[in-house]
Amino acid sequence: MSNADWASKDFYQVLGVEKDAEPAAIKKAYRKLARANHPDSKPGDKAAEERFKQVAEAYDVLGDAEKRTEYDQMRSMFAGGFPAGGGGFHAPGGFGGATASGGFDISDLFGNLFGGGGAAGPRAGARRASRGADLETEATIDFTDAVEGTTVGLRLSSDSACPTCHGSGGKPGTTPHVCPTCDGAGMVISSVGGAFSMNETCPECHGRQLVYDEACPTCHGSGRGRSSRTLQVRIPAGVKNAQRIRLKAKGAAGENGGPAGDLLVTVHVRKHPLFGRKGDNLTLTVPVGFDEAALGAQIKVPTLAGSPVTLRVPAGTPNGRVFRVRGRGVARKDGSKGDLLVTVEVQVPADLDDAARAAVTAYREATVGTDPRAALFERSSHAS
Repeated sequence: MSNADWASKDFYQVLGVEKDAEPAAIKKAYRKLARANHPDSKPGDKAAEERFKQVAEAYDVLGDAEKRTEYDQMRSMFAGGFPAGGGGFHAPGGFGGATASGGFDISDLFGNLFGGGGAAGPRAGARRASRGADLETEATIDFTDAVEGTTVGLRLSSDSACPTCHGSGGKPGTTPHVCPTCDGAGMVISSVGGAFSMNETCPECHGRQLVYDEACPTCHGSGRGRSSRTLQVRIPAGVKNAQRIRLKAKGAAGENGGPAGDLLVTVHVRKHPLFGRKGDNLTLTVPVGFDEAALGAQIKVPTLAGSPVTLRVPAGTPNGRVFRVRGRGVARKDGSKGDLLVTVEVQVPADLDDAARAAVTAYREATVGTDPRAALFERSSHAS
């Protein structure tokens, strides 16, 4: 249906009310016509179904104060109507004679009223589609899998349509009727104080627009059941501990054709006995001997996934110095990798044999007069 078709409709005539009718009168007229023509009460009556559709379309606009104001303004602006075939309507006030079927789209002016698409609203009598709920679960993986990525199997339990009533909430074989609380709208308006109000899901029909005199014996009218499934989930490389991953449309199934919700997976990463992590870099502490630190050495250090690398430790390396091994860290989104940060830890032997003790004694004698703490006293005297 085109926007011109929308604009040419007289919703007041459809509901049989005057243009200055009060909201209560509009609601009463809609309720009466909806009950008289509802498809579920007149199965197979195409004419009644079409009338019900027209009534629902009219009430969708006139039953909303903001939409009604826009509709009235549009009807006033284009009082001459829209010729069939789109050949001659001219917009007033400087739209340059654009035609309804040509370069001027009325949805640009009244996008809030018609949703910018020009199509009719939801099919009358059809239950409102609703998005499925988001589900949350957790997964625990090894440190290496977090760095490299992995696939895990998750067992999920969630709501689904009741297998007995298929989501209707009614006892099989019974006939539904329009919800008297929301008049088939699926929503009710509640006051939140002062001049403010908000739309809420109807507490009687729970948004289904229809109610049954007898509830489903399995779900007791909720329309929902429980289902279990196993899902294979890909955990991307580089995931951090406690990070949440959102998987689109992997949550609970939607209702009445609505989209599925999302699945939120909180990932827990087990600690590694050797490696740690700092952003996109891996960390590793490597012990070195006193002689290696003093005289210099080439040592082999492990990597998380791959062969060891040789690290050159210069002579005079202090305890706690950090060396960087490029490209041996965590994978980034752009395909590059962080680095491996190696911290050297100078080892002091707890026990010395005679030869080692003699060597250390000789070192002490060779460095007599050298006080490694002299700078401390020097700085202390300057500070005072």
